[in-house]
Amino acid sequence: MFLRIDKLQADLPAPKKQDPNAAAALQELLGGKYGEMSTLGNYMFQSFNFRSKAKLRPFYSLVAAITAEELGHVELVSNGVSMLNAGPDMPANEKGGADITDAPFSAMQDIRLAGSFLANGGGAMPMNSNAASWNMDMVTTTGNVVFDLLHNFHLECGARIHKLRVYETMTEPTGREVCGYLLVRGSVHAHAYALALKKLTGVAIEQMLPTPNINLDKIPECQKYLAEGSHRRLYRFSPDDYKEMAGIWGGGEQALPGDPPGELEVVDGYPEGGKIHDLTGQAAAFSPEYAPEEMFEIASKLYSASR
Repeated sequence: MFLRIDKLQADLPAPKKQDPNAAAALQELLGGKYGEMSTLGNYMFQSFNFRSKAKLRPFYSLVAAITAEELGHVELVSNGVSMLNAGPDMPANEKGGADITDAPFSAMQDIRLAGSFLANGGGAMPMNSNAASWNMDMVTTTGNVVFDLLHNFHLECGARIHKLRVYETMTEPTGREVCGYLLVRGSVHAHAYALALKKLTGVAIEQMLPTPNINLDKIPECQKYLAEGSHRRLYRFSPDDYKEMAGIWGGGEQALPGDPPGELEVVDGYPEGGKIHDLTGQAAAFSPEYAPEEMFEIASKLYSASR
């Protein structure tokens, strides 16, 4: 089972402007070939299907714990997409009955992914930057531990290319923060799978990192995560389970060359994270409804009753 916390893994700054085309680019990190839906799907089903869990517990624990983190990455990118589509945080102005006869959203015809507004109200969906649906063909779970770990290493390196390219298209701080955080955490996962393969095969595959060959110290948005040691940490996302992965991620193993030095560590629980931004409604877009006052009143009464 999974533990859910009502926070994001990273604190995202509010957008300076509404930028649906930036949101469309960020969709690649959600539903693209190397996006977070793919990393989640691969690791989740590999962990479900894992054979000889008891005898291979450190490797199973590694894949299982990273699965939980990837759920949070899907949440993080999705929130970034929604925030860029919505624009700056605004005081609540959700009065119903807005005039819809004067084409209040005519500009949405010209955005790259018009369907993100027309069908989803500006929300994120499991699709890439061209609105192609994410699908199960992007999941590899063979049952062969070495092959699956090697595939995961490839997947994380491919995701690194994705994030770097999307980052290079971005000027909005929200999207850049998403990329910066995920570049650090993606490097952790690539390093972790490399070390797992090294333990199993003796091949020092971590010497291939970083792939592509650019150090994170060149990216400003990565610096605070490097300074706090995020590049050396794997989280268990569990009160008591998955401690065995410390046999792979730990035991004197060191951070990658080019990153701030230090020993790798397994951290109990989950990262501190940041708030989930409260996206205000758009009555004219029927989000959450055209005349939502009664809905808000009902929710207020239910909230009071729960206290």
